[in-house]
Amino acid sequence: MPVQLLPASAAAFATRSAPNIVLNTKVDPWLTATLKRINRIKRPLNSVPQHFRCLTETLSSPSAIWTLCSLMLPRAPDADLIKDDNPLIEAVFNYKMVSIEAYIVHVDMVSQNEVAFKLTPETIDALVEYHKDVHSKDTSASTWNWSEKEVQLKKLQEDFVQAANKYVYRTSAMVLEGLEEDGAGELLCGRSEEVKTAIMGMFLPLLPPPPRPVDVVRSTPVLPSSTGVENWWQPTLSSSYSTSPESFRYAPSNAVYTSADSGSNMWAAMDAGMDASLDTAIDTGMDGFVLEDLPGMNSPSTSSYSDPYTGSPSPPQFYSLPVTSAPMSQLPLPSTLMSPTCGTNAGFDGFGGWDSYQNFAPMPYAV
Repeated sequence: MPVQLLPASAAAFATRSAPNIVLNTKVDPWLTATLKRINRIKRPLNSVPQHFRCLTETLSSPSAIWTLCSLMLPRAPDADLIKDDNPLIEAVFNYKMVSIEAYIVHVDMVSQNEVAFKLTPETIDALVEYHKDVHSKDTSASTWNWSEKEVQLKKLQEDFVQAANKYVYRTSAMVLEGLEEDGAGELLCGRSEEVKTAIMGMFLPLLPPPPRPVDVVRSTPVLPSSTGVENWWQPTLSSSYSTSPESFRYAPSNAVYTSADSGSNMWAAMDAGMDASLDTAIDTGMDGFVLEDLPGMNSPSTSSYSDPYTGSPSPPQFYSLPVTSAPMSQLPLPSTLMSPTCGTNAGFDGFGGWDSYQNFAPMPYAV
């Protein structure tokens, strides 16, 4: 993109001077027709220098002021505006029309094909006055107070003055078609909206400083007092185990309880008792034999356990659950014990064969 240069008269706070005009080697027909239309005195426009001289004299006239747009601005801050039921009365007494006027400082028909406008001093003064008397008060009332609020408000006004003096509106050179007598003119083809948007964008709001982050003060956790490291991880026993130290019995170091000795004696007694019960069942019949008659079936299984042993005189630190005895072997079922004698030939082969049938009482038959 080529560098866009402007004359010194387009700088901020610069006084008005003759515009800088650059024409092409061949003038466009529309520019020639426009210059003939606005000139009261008929003058020849047959060459580029003639077009240059006519255009420079026209745009350098003090009356060559262009109206870029018009703004409807309030006369006073919001708190001082007149309140009325009739909106027409409010519009008449509370608002005023401000015309944004400018003059041409640069015409380039060669490289950029553009025209540059600069605001008139009267327009700049009107905008600065409105910013100071109305806009600044409204934006100050809409924000909360802080220590540097007045300093920021003053800086906001200074920035607006700089922006208004530096503002240059640049548009296509075709805008010269709106040129009128004495060099005045208006923007065509909706270009006024561009200027209006740019001017209203200069009225910046007063931004308060961001809130300072609040440091969250967290209390330091208090560790429980302890006399030794070993007490830090001591488990807490439930109430069911919190008994007095005297309730525990301490077994001597040489006392060892096992279930192997008692288990062998129990199985010997059960084998003897089971043989006797089976003999009785064979002699008397299987009707009176029940499983509870087997020895050891109703007797509760006893198991020994060892108490927690400690060699220190202090109460034990931990509680050990009772140690259960080794599981008792599974007892044989009566069906497995009676399988040789509980068949269809139990009364013949298992109970003495055919020679024993006289021992049974004869059964009466109904006639």
